Order: sequence, then structure tokens, then C-alpha cells
Amino acid sequence: MEGPNITGIYEFLLLGFSEDPKQQQLLFLLFLTMYLTAVLGNLLIMLAITTDTRLHTPMYFFLANLALVDVCFTSTTIPKMLANHVSGRRGIPYAGCLIQVFFFIWFAGIDSFLLTAMAYDRYAAICHPLHYTTSVTPRLCGLLVATSWTTAFSNALTHAVLLTRLSFCTHNRIPHFFCDLSPLLKLACSDTFLNNVMVYTVGALPIITPFAGILVSYTHIFAAVLRIPSAGGKRKVFSTCGSHLSVVFLFYGTLIGVYFNPMSSHTAQKDTVAAVMYTMVTPMLNPFIYSLRNKDMKGALGAVLSRKLVFIR
Repeated sequence: MEGPNITGIYEFLLLGFSEDPKQQQLLFLLFLTMYLTAVLGNLLIMLAITTDTRLHTPMYFFLANLALVDVCFTSTTIPKMLANHVSGRRGIPYAGCLIQVFFFIWFAGIDSFLLTAMAYDRYAAICHPLHYTTSVTPRLCGLLVATSWTTAFSNALTHAVLLTRLSFCTHNRIPHFFCDLSPLLKLACSDTFLNNVMVYTVGALPIITPFAGILVSYTHIFAAVLRIPSAGGKRKVFSTCGSHLSVVFLFYGTLIGVYFNPMSSHTAQKDTVAAVMYTMVTPMLNPFIYSLRNKDMKGALGAVLSRKLVFIR
């Protein structure tokens, strides 16, 4: 029977991107701008969907939930990084580091499952349009969202609990801007075999399984598109699905590249750049991708902004 875990480390140091003060100032302004854009853009998406009754459909219900999760996802890591820039400190307590890992994995998992639910919604709408209203019901949508949250929660809790059994003896410098699973496992001075096994088995559930579901959905969608006789009809379907596919490739491409390559192939620089893509760039671009290619969303956002301008005047 194992004894209690003694870490020997009470604080980790997040090394971030650069030690050059000029570069730090530039990066601070860049990341602050990206964070505010991501938060405000996703909040606008949520407000537009909730206030416009034309958008009370399954597709926009999933999109509103995705926007909410993206706000939570970016807020898990970016505010702490910005606060470290302002204070000049790099430390994060051991408990705070584990909490950050938990919420990061949780919200990333929810994002993954929601993207799959959106792919299923497009599959049902395009491949089975006559049965769409009876197959994609409000109850099913609520069940898919609830399942996304609970399944991702279980996965995140598993990894967080397994981290508590590791010992961190002397090395506490994390070459990253937040507490991520991969660099933490490299710092451990105890056996990480079980943790690595769980990353490639249980940890694959919220990434590989949803991604496979998205591929299956879009295989059927593309087959259905090829049967559409008119070029205009094909363009309309591709326009509808193009936004979702752009987000899927941005999100999954970086995540799979970081977490499902051998640990020996990882470098701090590659992992940090990839992390910027899925923690900041993707949540920031999502509102633009989904609104600029969608007439209904542009109309709803225009209505929200015009009401705000009238209120201010």
C-alpha cells in the first residue's frame, strides 16, 4: 500500500515565452488583445443567439454552448499568464497548478464533444432533412450538451487525481505559460508510467473518439453533397459546413500534435506555440468564423450592436 504523496515542491515557476523585458511587454499587449477579443466576441455570439428567436435552433444552441466554453477555456490559462506579466512573478502554487490542469482538460474536452454534436446536427440536417425536426429534438440537444460536460469532467478529474500521486522533488521550472499535463509529467521524479498510459487511453476518449465521429459525419455529408444536382445547392451546403470544419481543423490539429506524439518528440517551443493556437487563436477566431460566413448570425449581431448604440446615445 502506497504512503502519502510528498511533493517537495510547493510552487512551480511558469517560464512563459521570453525573459527579454521588451519582448514581454509586446507579448503582454498581444495576448491581452487576443484574450479580450476572444471573450468579447464569444459573449456577443451568446447574446445574439439568446436574444434573436430566429436563432433558437439546435445548431445555434450548440454554438452558444461552444462560445460559453471558449470563454471559460481561455480564462483558465490566460488571466494568470497576464497577471504574471504585470506582477513580474512567475510562480503558481502546487494546488493552483493542479486546479489549472483540471479545468484546462475539462473545458478542452467539452469543446471536443460540442464540435462533434455540431457535426451530427449538420449530418442530420443535410442527409436526413425530412426527419431533422423529429430526430434532433430539444431534449436530445440538452442530453448531448450534458453528456459533453459530464464525460469531460470525469476525464479531467482522472488526470488531476493521478497527478496527486506523483512526487516533484527539486525541479519546479515549467517551460510553458500555464500548467499543462505534458511538462508536469516531465518534471516528476516518481514513476509516470500510469499517467502516460491514461493519457493515451482514457485521455484519448475526448479527442480521438469525437474526431472520428466528426469524420464519419462529414463523410456522409460530402457523399450527400455530391448527389445535389445544382452548383448553387452545393455551394450553400459547403458554406454552411465550412465554418465548422475550419474550427475543427484548428482545434484538433494542434491538440493531436501535442498530446498524441511520443513524449520524446516534444520540445518546449513546439508545445508552447501549439498551445497558443488552441488556447488563444482558436477561441478568438471562432466568433469571426461563425459570424462572417453566416447571414443569420451577422443579422443578429447587427441587431445587438445597434441596440447597444441606441442605448448608449
